[in-house]
Amino acid sequence: MKVAILGSTGYTGLVLLRLLLDHPKVDTIYPVSSSSVGDSITDYDSGISRVSLLKKVPTGKLLSVDDAKKSNPDVVFAALPHLKSAQICSDFFGKSVIIDLSADFRIENEELFKKAYGVTHPNPKLQKEAIYGLAEWHTNRIKKANLIANPGCYPTASLLPLLPLIKEGVITKNIVINALSGVSGAGRSLKANSMYMKRDENAGAYSPGSTHRHHIEIVKELDFASGDVLSSKISTEVLFTPHLIPLKRGMIITTVAKLAKEITNSEISDIYDKYYSNSPFVVVNKKRIPEVGNCVNSNRCDISWQAYPLTESYNETYYSNKNRW
Repeated sequence: MKVAILGSTGYTGLVLLRLLLDHPKVDTIYPVSSSSVGDSITDYDSGISRVSLLKKVPTGKLLSVDDAKKSNPDVVFAALPHLKSAQICSDFFGKSVIIDLSADFRIENEELFKKAYGVTHPNPKLQKEAIYGLAEWHTNRIKKANLIANPGCYPTASLLPLLPLIKEGVITKNIVINALSGVSGAGRSLKANSMYMKRDENAGAYSPGSTHRHHIEIVKELDFASGDVLSSKISTEVLFTPHLIPLKRGMIITTVAKLAKEITNSEISDIYDKYYSNSPFVVVNKKRIPEVGNCVNSNRCDISWQAYPLTESYNETYYSNKNRW
């Protein structure tokens, strides 16, 4: 299989390159960077084995987008900044399977996209072709897709524990999500809020309530799971508060929701088994509350929970994953 990576020098692109170098079904990799064509890849990640690199990247150097087009890759990963993917991916659509790691194709509805990101979608035609890539929930659609929108970090961490409970009618559609994230999700470019002196020994909330751009992505998937038709109106009420904490990578989520009916912890365990028993990267464990350190640098996520009687009226789930690279 031939694979191109657009945006190979960012945090996501470099980690993706390492993963693909070890992937048994990938034969050739075309690492692309519009700003660094001709540079050696090891200039950006000196930890990559040159022997392993040259097996799949014969030149060991970064290529242009035109180079990638001429190579006719089977799969294109777009690890580009927001709004750039929507422009560049058009050139590969219909010729390669595209997996977009940006936010450009995660929200299918044009009105909701504009509400979340403050701009009109630059490629609405392609927007309608995308399949939301939460693999545990859209497996069959992903298998047939030509354009896959990789979910965001906070949405992945929030949706995996909540979707089974929403789908089975266990909890009401009034949910509180408190999310703690490392700082690498802010990207590689210099930002004052991501600098060591700002983040070390410091933690803080930002974009609370419904103001974070991932809020709509979370809510529209919860609506879809509950049977609501996807539209510009959303029905699930989510109070979402993200926090930055002094970690390079990793994320832990605590969600709180009201029970819609009497249910035991054993019955909740059965529900999670129903949805995730065949998901190799999702680990459900009632007895162990997740910690970031158990999951970071892996594909794994841990889910745990505690249900309380209806008189106390809420259910709590915990979810930790490696989401921040």
